[in-house]
Amino acid sequence: MRVAAAQWPIQAPADFDAFARRLRAELEGVAAQGAQLAVLPEYLALELAGAFAADVRGDFTASLAALQDLYAGWTHLFAALARDCGLHLLAGTFLLRQPNGRYRNRAELFAPDGRRWFQDKLTLTGFERAAGVIEAGDSLQVFDTALGRIGVNICYDSEFPLYARRQYEAGARLLLVPSCTDTAAGATRVRVGCQARALENQCHVVQSVTAGEAAWSPALDSNTGRAAVYAPSDRGLPDDGVVAIAAPDVIWVCADIDAGRLDEVRREGQVANAADWESQLRPGVAAAVVS
Repeated sequence: MRVAAAQWPIQAPADFDAFARRLRAELEGVAAQGAQLAVLPEYLALELAGAFAADVRGDFTASLAALQDLYAGWTHLFAALARDCGLHLLAGTFLLRQPNGRYRNRAELFAPDGRRWFQDKLTLTGFERAAGVIEAGDSLQVFDTALGRIGVNICYDSEFPLYARRQYEAGARLLLVPSCTDTAAGATRVRVGCQARALENQCHVVQSVTAGEAAWSPALDSNTGRAAVYAPSDRGLPDDGVVAIAAPDVIWVCADIDAGRLDEVRREGQVANAADWESQLRPGVAAAVVS
């Protein structure tokens, strides 16, 4: 199938309708190129805060509170875009208020047939902890879609191997990573995490990123990284594990991926990382002996 990952330049839309028009134009474009799955980045909903008054958009907590009135429109928009464009569409993330008043960083996947799934971010970054209003999710999901079983690791979650491993054990063979990083070091950590998860689980990983500058936003002020599609490095796959990576000034990177090729690699590859995972769990190596 053909997948498309966004390297999304953050703007300050005049209103929700302007945001929706831009999204529709971009997604219609990748659908016309044959994409069946499109992935948008973490914190995408915060771009909508660009339309708020300066005292609100410049305050992270105030922005989150103001965004809640747009959530119904957000879900309606992405359901319509998935249907109209014939795409499975990962809608970046929306920080959604919970009954306890705190927010969860939630990625939702919309299918053309109206089905919808979500994954909350499971491990908070230092920025998110310091905000004092965000809480971690408490459930790891795998989505059973027409494109196969799909897992989502939101940005920092991709740096922890057991999340993706448990999704792999539940049948996921494609991992989506919506991300937002503001430094080159952060972008490197998520990229390395994505490539490590592809290696360990012999699966494809699709990473979307935010791009550009948005001085008006405490969360989206600077954005780094490259959208990319990764695979394990083995026979019939790229030696460096990079199926495709976005050029610096483009919005989308598209790539054709073949789940059957991964099945072959798991059966006949030079190494068998996914199958050999259990070797780490032998009693004799459960702890290191100090000699």
